[in-house]
Amino acid sequence: MSTYSSIADDLAAYRRYLDEAGIDWMHFPAHKLSRPTYRYSGHLKLAIAAGEIASSTAKRRMSAVISFYAWLISEGVLAPEYSPWKASDRYIELKDTHGFKFSKRVTTTDVSLHIAKQDDPYAGTIDDGGKLRPLSQDEQAWLLEALISLSNTEMTLIHLFALLTGARIQTILTFRVRHVLLELDEPHPFELRFPVGPGTGIDTKNDKQLVLHIPVWFYQMLRTYAQSERARRRRHRAVGGDTEDQYLFLSIRGTPLYQSKAGSQTFNASASIRHAKAGQGVRQFITERVIPFIREKYNTPGFSYQFHDTRATFGMNLTDAQLGLVSKGEVTLHEAREFVKNRMCHESSATTDRYLQYRKNLKLVRAATAAYSNHLRQLAELALRDIQ
Repeated sequence: MSTYSSIADDLAAYRRYLDEAGIDWMHFPAHKLSRPTYRYSGHLKLAIAAGEIASSTAKRRMSAVISFYAWLISEGVLAPEYSPWKASDRYIELKDTHGFKFSKRVTTTDVSLHIAKQDDPYAGTIDDGGKLRPLSQDEQAWLLEALISLSNTEMTLIHLFALLTGARIQTILTFRVRHVLLELDEPHPFELRFPVGPGTGIDTKNDKQLVLHIPVWFYQMLRTYAQSERARRRRHRAVGGDTEDQYLFLSIRGTPLYQSKAGSQTFNASASIRHAKAGQGVRQFITERVIPFIREKYNTPGFSYQFHDTRATFGMNLTDAQLGLVSKGEVTLHEAREFVKNRMCHESSATTDRYLQYRKNLKLVRAATAAYSNHLRQLAELALRDIQ
């Protein structure tokens, strides 16, 4: 349902453009550039150039419009006099996770947005389901101090959850009250191995069966929060009331911060939810409260982060600890790699290797930049000396 919601948002953006420009979306005249698809493609290109929307957003919106018209034509609902676009087939070569090559046919159109991207291994980010930036030790300290100072218990626990387990936002926000009320089997365990995914009531990316390693002290903190009067008040305001099957984290009005996949398929007869909840409240809190606090307090106007950077931060903290054991000879590099891979739930070792290489790449690019900068400075000083 979240996919359909995204498509609906993109088509709504197309509808707003049509209304503002006064274009008939079903009229395809002989003049190619007067057709709505070509005009919208040109509009998106201008919006990218003006910095109004990201290129990825524009590409996705155009793709939604193409799919919409293709579906209308295939169903016989629309029979345009002239084609909405010119299509052609392309064959691309891909590799699966085992390294086997295969070809895939894709159909492209002349209204699609083709935006070339360069993969920069020295950009200071890690490609792990998105471009993620691990926070430095100082930035992690700033983040925790900001969360404590802002006195929002839910947001503090949500961030700690991510930093301690590497869980994604949909996993954290679909935890239920009953999930933190379990009795521990061992008398003094160090951590709790917690299964998530299909069958557990907790969502994961691509419906994977995963296991989170939750420190016991933090699990007990979650239990204390679930039993607190603050959490009970929020549950009383929520649909379904104060039950063990209620979401652990709710807004002050009692609405979910993230709607589970099972919940999104349940019809809401009261139409009380205006749009699907997908962690927008957390992201808004970060943008409006946390980032401005850190920028002002530590005089870092360029500081920024996204919530899923906490996953990369967890992975990097884990990697640094393992590489420290490798340097002491306590574990092999292969053992460290497998440990990080398992804890991060990576399907491919190539993703894990990006964490292992991150510090090295960052060190190399900084050293190269510093050396080249010093070289240019010396040349500039010589030039200025000749002028004087």
